Amino acid sequence: MLQIVEALFLGLIEGLTEFLPVSSTGHLLLIGHFLGFESTGKTFEVLIQLGAILAILSVYFNRLWAIAKALPTDPAARRFVIGVLIAFLPAALIGAVLHGFIKEVLFDPWIVCMTLIGGGFVLLMVDGLPLVPRHTDATKFPLPMYLKIGLIQCVAMVPGVSRSGATIVGAMLMGADKRAAAEFSFFLAMPTMTGAFAYDLLKNYKNLSADDMTVIAAGFVAAFLSALVVVKVLLDYVSRHGFTPFALWRIVLGAAGLAGLIVFG
Repeated sequence: MLQIVEALFLGLIEGLTEFLPVSSTGHLLLIGHFLGFESTGKTFEVLIQLGAILAILSVYFNRLWAIAKALPTDPAARRFVIGVLIAFLPAALIGAVLHGFIKEVLFDPWIVCMTLIGGGFVLLMVDGLPLVPRHTDATKFPLPMYLKIGLIQCVAMVPGVSRSGATIVGAMLMGADKRAAAEFSFFLAMPTMTGAFAYDLLKNYKNLSADDMTVIAAGFVAAFLSALVVVKVLLDYVSRHGFTPFALWRIVLGAAGLAGLIVFG
């Protein structure tokens, strides 16, 4: 029962942080470490992300359905889908090649703390840059820009970096405004996180017990419900505000995590 409660709590954290530039995986690994939460093959941290993806699909269903219906006749719709696939490709290739290394070496609380702090200072720096947006529609970025955002997303394979943070900052540095950058981060999350879910499940399903699946299901549901809230409010917040609150949170959490690791191990 205790593990189910922990799974619900961690699922709540996943949904609240997945689309914020604070690293959901970093939060799960760090909080899970101090809770003493252990998942088989560290699958829990990856598989519950699909709950957050279903939250995006539910919020964006009408828009996604309109794009899908327009594919046979609308070149702009086809170009956008191609752009998303181009952005997804680097993470798919690198993630498949480095899957074992990422989970065995990089899923480490010390690394998470350092990347949380470093990423926080990067966000503070970006907030202070005099960026002039040139792109205000996530569906109309230049094709090379989609590829560059996809390459930048790969940096977030290091836990604590933040997939959404990397893609949003990358898009902004290439001329996207805050809203368009955040929105494309949502679109790119769909194939990226679905692919990570499918690949991790394929690699580990034989090792998962019925109890493991129950724990994952609890975290999945909690992630879906909490992500619904974040997806609906994040775009408006990001459009009006900078990244300073997220940057400060990352730095404080990373520093607290380091202190905890030094004191408690």
